[in-house]
Amino acid sequence: MKRLFGQLLVVAALGWITGCASIGPPLPPSLELPRPPSDLRATRKGDQVRLTWTIPAQTTDRQSVRYLGETRVCRGLDPVLKQCGTPVAEAAAPADFGRSNKSGSNKPKTQKVSASFTDTLPSAIEAAHPTGFAVYAIEVLNRAGRGAGISNQVHVALVPTLKAFSGFSAHTTNQGVLISWECPAGTGPRRETEYVFRIYRRAEDKTSETRIAQVDAARCAAGSQEEKDRSFLDQSVEWENTYFYRGTVVSVVGSAGKAVVEVEGDDTAEAKVFAHDIFPPAAPTGLQAVFSGTGQVAFIDLIWAPVTDRDLEGYNIYRHEEGGAGVKLNSEPVKTPAFRDEQVSAGKVYFYSVAAMDQRGNESARSEEASERVP
Repeated sequence: MKRLFGQLLVVAALGWITGCASIGPPLPPSLELPRPPSDLRATRKGDQVRLTWTIPAQTTDRQSVRYLGETRVCRGLDPVLKQCGTPVAEAAAPADFGRSNKSGSNKPKTQKVSASFTDTLPSAIEAAHPTGFAVYAIEVLNRAGRGAGISNQVHVALVPTLKAFSGFSAHTTNQGVLISWECPAGTGPRRETEYVFRIYRRAEDKTSETRIAQVDAARCAAGSQEEKDRSFLDQSVEWENTYFYRGTVVSVVGSAGKAVVEVEGDDTAEAKVFAHDIFPPAAPTGLQAVFSGTGQVAFIDLIWAPVTDRDLEGYNIYRHEEGGAGVKLNSEPVKTPAFRDEQVSAGKVYFYSVAAMDQRGNESARSEEASERVP
């Protein structure tokens, strides 16, 4: 019985050893073909098209990418690219990409590495296809110069853009900051394209900017030299602050039933301005002086037309007698366009004038005088 049990143990052990030693079919060597990116993106500014994508971390057979070659940048015309053909450029692999994965790990890399390339659109293509689109794709190669195909495709409008308007400047006026620019000479807009001039503003203590205006630029693009076609008044500033301005001409193509496509041109030079208020309000008008007080305390009432400046703080009232110097009667700005002078004496003639004052203490010229006699 013991011998039979021992024979069974030997047979079981041999079966276990045989099962462990079985060898499956051999795996083919990896071709190390990087998986085509699927997140290619494109943005256009002027004639520059910036492409960005994530560098593939795995090969087509799910191995970790160990070595990268160049990346082909492919460009064609709408509707699609079937293959790269002759690339417009070849971008080198980033120097900091981990090309030599000596561990041979098949685990995908968790840290994504991005790459970018900027292509310049030829003006001839824009002129020949002003309402068309360019199609971009990329193909990432291994170090042997082989790839697994092109990435996803992105479309970029070919509408021609205008050069940035020159002479872009900003300076303060009593109404705000006046922004001006020069219209180009000898160039005209395309019939199928509309142009708008967008103006952006950023406060010195801010990192973000705000679009403050969108001006029809068709006449300026056609060479107009009228002031209204090459200036804009920014009345939304806060005085005693520093601002930065820039502008860009936007080309717009679209019609009824079709999507509107907008492409920004190059930016103007940045204009810096300190919005320092040294501008007084308008002088008051219509001053009248009327005596009252028969049989009671005598006084002279003053009234005038209100000043409508946005930053008006109030009014100062001045009085003098014949041949004398003017004296301010109020200690605080008068808030309404009316004042009562109770410090008057019988038999005298008083001469009055009024000045407006803004919130920063700038005082206007005085109004025309009004006089009144106290009986």
